[in-house]
Amino acid sequence: MQQRLIQLSKIALVYLVVLGCQQGKKLPFLGPKVVGKQGDTLYHKIPPFKFLNQDSLWVSEKEMAGKIYVADFFFTTCPTICPKMKTQLLRIYDKFAEEDRVRILSHSIDPEFDDVHVLKAYAEKLNITTPRWNLLTGKKSDIYRLGEKSYLVTAQEDSTEAGGFVHSGAFILVDKNRHVRGIYDGTKEEDVNHLIEDMSLLLKE
Repeated sequence: MQQRLIQLSKIALVYLVVLGCQQGKKLPFLGPKVVGKQGDTLYHKIPPFKFLNQDSLWVSEKEMAGKIYVADFFFTTCPTICPKMKTQLLRIYDKFAEEDRVRILSHSIDPEFDDVHVLKAYAEKLNITTPRWNLLTGKKSDIYRLGEKSYLVTAQEDSTEAGGFVHSGAFILVDKNRHVRGIYDGTKEEDVNHLIEDMSLLLKE
């Protein structure tokens, strides 16, 4: 009996240690950081932005206040990784269907073709709605700069690539203060599983 109690105690101890580690897990802050005048750390932050979504409505950092969101870059005629990415984003969209603090921002890297009418048709094909999932278009240079300088991913024209553009397959997790907290391979289910777990953690911060 005593040996049985010892075994149960060990199991309980392991459970508490694991639970404590999970509860204490903190997501990192990604990107360059600097030390402020007061000695505090200033983390990389997504700057102000403003793009049109598929409903012809402006979406800016103001609409993201108090929200966490997943950002990605795509184009509607993409013949390679975009369909895989959108399948994985639909998992996130469905998983957090009842959570108003979650948004998805998908930026077109072919905004000259992907105007609001094209994006609206694409949204209807995916069966998604705003404001939970915004397909964004705007000035090409603004989108490319935001992708490479702020979201830390590749987004540009390249005539040697299929479809004429090259972009990262990354999903970028951004917290309510516009800090990048995670970057995941949006073409891999296991990576997106980790993203979903981290989103749940971030909602608790």
